Amino acid sequence: MNEINKYVETHEKRFLDELFELLRIPSISSLPEHKPDMRKCAEKWVEILLAAGADKAEVMETAGNPVTYGEKIIDPNLPTILVYAHMDVMPVDPIELWNNPPFEPVVKDGKIYARGADDDKGQGYMHAAAFEYLVKSGTLPCNVKFLIEGEEEVGSPSLPAFCEKHKEMLKADVILVSDTSMIAPDIPSITTGLRGLAYWQVEVTGPNKDLHSGLFGGAVANPINVLAKMITDVVDENGHITIPGFYDDVIEVSEKERAMMAEAPFSLEEYKKALDIDQEWGEKGYSTNERTGIRPTFDICGIWGGYTGEGAKTVLPSKAYAKISCRLVPNQQHEEIAELFVKYFESVAPKTVKVKVESLHGGPSYVCPIEFAGYKAAEKAYTDVYGKKPVPVRSGGSIPIIATFEEILGIKTVLMGFGLGEDAIHSPNESYPLQQFYNGIRTIPLFYKYFAKEMKK
Repeated sequence: MNEINKYVETHEKRFLDELFELLRIPSISSLPEHKPDMRKCAEKWVEILLAAGADKAEVMETAGNPVTYGEKIIDPNLPTILVYAHMDVMPVDPIELWNNPPFEPVVKDGKIYARGADDDKGQGYMHAAAFEYLVKSGTLPCNVKFLIEGEEEVGSPSLPAFCEKHKEMLKADVILVSDTSMIAPDIPSITTGLRGLAYWQVEVTGPNKDLHSGLFGGAVANPINVLAKMITDVVDENGHITIPGFYDDVIEVSEKERAMMAEAPFSLEEYKKALDIDQEWGEKGYSTNERTGIRPTFDICGIWGGYTGEGAKTVLPSKAYAKISCRLVPNQQHEEIAELFVKYFESVAPKTVKVKVESLHGGPSYVCPIEFAGYKAAEKAYTDVYGKKPVPVRSGGSIPIIATFEEILGIKTVLMGFGLGEDAIHSPNESYPLQQFYNGIRTIPLFYKYFAKEMKK
């Protein structure tokens, strides 16, 4: 540990400078105008990996945005770790809520502020820095491969085909990912489960053009009103989703496991205070952590239509739109849920409107067993740095490609995240604590050490 600490302290400013170079690139994968930035970011990752000690690194093409692949093979007979991260970031809207420009990183109050500071450039870069330490110190105990993709924030649509095509190149014993969070700065945790995802866009059409709300209001159905009612009816007063067949494949978590989950430190009052809400909400019969970890959900991610400009305009709109997502739990198949929702939403639409539902993307859930060698290695690494054993948790978030990795490559993933709930990922003023950033660089080399030992058993 002393050698790692010394290396981090010596190079911490350079590490930060290199991360800032990544953060300044507006690599927003969902916006076509940023496609050149995706390639620029991929090329920057090549520079970073080669400088860190990779034998080779290159930008590789996919059907969509490019990926960066790098590797260092010291002995084919040794275990191989495949490090996965993503270079793309979420859009920055609403831009007016940012305290600083989102792509001009700054450090304030011990935190890095920028889009991608946590998710996932900050956490991804930790692996390059940790790898550099292992190479420069001559302590790298196994082979390393890097796969940095550019479409995670839009569901990784091109990566499955890339993995199928390059199975041999991506062959490894474990996939290591830092794209999740910890319970608190002094309470390490390992994410053992991720929820799946299904995502749609809905279009509701009423009259063939916008109408005067005075002349036509009350005689012609308003698509926004209809859409709002249809959405509201999907979830009942107990927080239960009413789509027929939605819960058919849900595996109920045992009382024993629910009791273990309840041991994780959590203050409902602090949770509400941090979010500035007076009352939590969710499915009846489950705690807040259970609602976000082991239960499926239904959420409206965006809704629009009609006139939304400044001042008043008395209009009865022709169309209304919504973007809708469901978080899914193990055993729920996102393709089946997507079909169930389309069928349901079209069936409940009144004759006063026409409904079109488009499935945008989705992905399956994932579970990592705590008996896995990779989990044990991560557990020991966290313990060495944080001085306490990490708590296994199930995350409410989704990383669709993780389950796909297991399906295509046959490799388990260890989710070794260092983010915090307060980091505001996907929101204005995204941040990442410097302490977590540097602790990640200290912890990751220990994972390599302990994983190599676990594989010898």
